Amino acid sequence: MRLNAILGCPFFYRIFIWMLDHMPFVLPVERLRETDSLLAFFHPRPEYPFHVILLPKRAVRSFAELNPADPFLADIVTSVQGLVAEYQLPAYRLIVNGGEYQEFPHLHFHLTSDGERSHL
Repeated sequence: MRLNAILGCPFFYRIFIWMLDHMPFVLPVERLRETDSLLAFFHPRPEYPFHVILLPKRAVRSFAELNPADPFLADIVTSVQGLVAEYQLPAYRLIVNGGEYQEFPHLHFHLTSDGERSHL
């Protein structure tokens, strides 16, 4: 069963959100940034030489559900700026998918670059 189908179930989605908020350490990922509202990590199956996922630690299924005053938005700006500087990305994209383009039923952003990781 695909993760999308599992998280489409309200029960499993609530468990996923609870784990993000209370037990983010159980996710087997290399954490790059973590705040009260955000978790950022390298994509487990990257499509680019540099591919980071940034997601809210609370239930937000899509970009359309975000409140413009949400603290997550400030955290994502700060985190992206920091990652771009830290990894010296000369060119990058910040991507958010919605609707039929959103394969994973939880809001998330992709920070991608064609350049190799060059950590400071």
